[in-house]
Amino acid sequence: MRRQLFRVGIGAMVTGAAATGAAAMPRRIDPVADPVARLAFVNTHTGESLDVVFRERGRYLTDAIAEIDRVLRDHRTGEVFPIDHALLDQLDRLGALLGTGTRPFHVISGYRSPATNAKLHARSGGVATRSLHMSGRAIDIRMPGVPLATLHRAALSMQAGGVGYYPGSDFVHVDTGRVRTW
Repeated sequence: MRRQLFRVGIGAMVTGAAATGAAAMPRRIDPVADPVARLAFVNTHTGESLDVVFRERGRYLTDAIAEIDRVLRDHRTGEVFPIDHALLDQLDRLGALLGTGTRPFHVISGYRSPATNAKLHARSGGVATRSLHMSGRAIDIRMPGVPLATLHRAALSMQAGGVGYYPGSDFVHVDTGRVRTW
């Protein structure tokens, strides 16, 4: 059962960065051109959903960030960890590039505790020992209605961090580390 955690009725604004080519540049928050940033998530493991304005006029909203941190927690342990604001900005840009409005990102993995990461690494060579998930700097996502290849290309076009493509598992990894692909 999906649970609506927090809903704010302010629409997200798309600044047209994709049309001007600015999407490939590192994001600088301009409170005039980009006064409101909104994200929506569905946690695929817990069924929780969240649709929230997380930044207004260049200021991150503490209550909204806390709700995001909770929804993106390690679903195996329940541990909540601060999610990197730069990652949230990347997701905001990614949604704008895709033109999906408030369609939610379906989250396969947000924050991972070191214990969870170690267990996953022991079972799979595809899990890094020093994963950025452990520092709230990575997320594994898909977006129903958007082909995975389209999501992948849009993430790559931002040149904003690491982008991994996992078509067999139906998700794209996005992080705030150095620019790299796999």
